[in-house]
Amino acid sequence: MKPRVGFQTLVRREIVRFFSVFSQTIFPPLVSSFLYILIFGFSLGGRIQQIQGIPYLIYLIPGLLMMYVIEGSYANTSSSLFISRWANNIEELLVTPLSYFEMVLAILIGGLVRSLMISLGVYLVSLLFARFPIAHPFLVLYFLIFVSLVFSSVGMIVALFAEEFEHLTIVTTFVITPLIFFGGVFHSITLVPAPLRGLTGFNPIFYMINGMRYSMLGISDVPVQKSMFVVLFFCLALFSITVYLFKTGFKLRK
Repeated sequence: MKPRVGFQTLVRREIVRFFSVFSQTIFPPLVSSFLYILIFGFSLGGRIQQIQGIPYLIYLIPGLLMMYVIEGSYANTSSSLFISRWANNIEELLVTPLSYFEMVLAILIGGLVRSLMISLGVYLVSLLFARFPIAHPFLVLYFLIFVSLVFSSVGMIVALFAEEFEHLTIVTTFVITPLIFFGGVFHSITLVPAPLRGLTGFNPIFYMINGMRYSMLGISDVPVQKSMFVVLFFCLALFSITVYLFKTGFKLRK
């Protein structure tokens, strides 16, 4: 089997895996995003009115889109790799002529495709409530792709360390979700107390959300160049760590 054929086959397997359960992987974020925009956009929007000259309902959309990109990419790779370890079919992958780089990249692409499909769906849902021109389309793609790769890598790393399936959700509940909500999905950093603003600066998701907000609306609480650097740094670092763990066979072989 040629390596290129093996790589394409693995990518196809990852995409088919999540798409075959569309009602569990793609549809729920669309429903919940509809409810978030409907409830938060109109209820809080009636009180806050505008942030940096942008109606609150529109201000909310980039944050929600980034939230689902993060959750979708993490869920896809963490569940895929953990199930492969649990079912012992990961060993079949390790004996193929694929390089460790290709193995990791193929699984990451599965998370990327899922998050891109979710982000497109969430954006289409948002059009039911508000329409606005996207300020920087290429920057939107930049943040969608690299943030997805960041949390796809996080998902794979967690899946390697996890001993039980519940460990995957523990990270989501106690780490990722709090960082998302404190990262500015629903608010600007100018609305939080001064002591919390300093802590927010250490939250990488804060830069991801603001990067997407700048890309779509042209406004941000931090310079977009800083957001781009943070995202790229974490992407390269976490991808390298994931490949290294595969090379060393960390919890992959019994």
